[in-house]
Amino acid sequence: MKKEFIFLGPPACGKGTQTSKLAKHFGLPHVDTGSLLRSEIASGSENGKVAKSFIDKGNLVPVWLVGAIIKDRLAQEDCKNGYILDGYPRSVEQADLLTKINKEIDADEAADFRAIYFDIDESILISRIVNRRSCPKCGEIYNLKFKPTKVEGICDLCGEKLVQRKDDNEETATARFDTYFSETAPLIEYYKNKNVLIDLNADGSIEEVWQRLLQVVG
Repeated sequence: MKKEFIFLGPPACGKGTQTSKLAKHFGLPHVDTGSLLRSEIASGSENGKVAKSFIDKGNLVPVWLVGAIIKDRLAQEDCKNGYILDGYPRSVEQADLLTKINKEIDADEAADFRAIYFDIDESILISRIVNRRSCPKCGEIYNLKFKPTKVEGICDLCGEKLVQRKDDNEETATARFDTYFSETAPLIEYYKNKNVLIDLNADGSIEEVWQRLLQVVG
């Protein structure tokens, strides 16, 4: 049976890390919507050209176009056993479109679709964000509280001095959460009503959350 997963959760909830781990665990492609869109544009495909025309004008890429790009990707051979979709859907409108896409691609094949919601208190997430530091050289990410370096302020991997992103502050983080809960949080109720939502306690270490994830996905 095909395994189809989407991850839901606010910024800094840890879903990106767990998405990558689960993709390796099941041997499924990790389909990152942002990377996929950039790849389409870089390749000069027809969909990529149309997407670029919107972006160049400062407009959002239309829902139907993002859906077409995702449908093409999920129909590829490496997705025949399933996929893990990252960064999509972001609205109920997109969720409805994804449901239609899955029906067309799966046809009569049995598929197990699950929406995994990373449930965690907002105050913990803000603490994660304001204490986040990254390496400008190798890209490794640390946290002053939850994942400190061996030597303060220095990357464990390459020895570069760590930096804090300008938007990793409490004011920006709070605004991002407000946007998330107003636009994306309705998906929680949407998938709950479809009986495909898994509520995951995302408070804890990477390994603790990983073990919880393995228990609920089978």
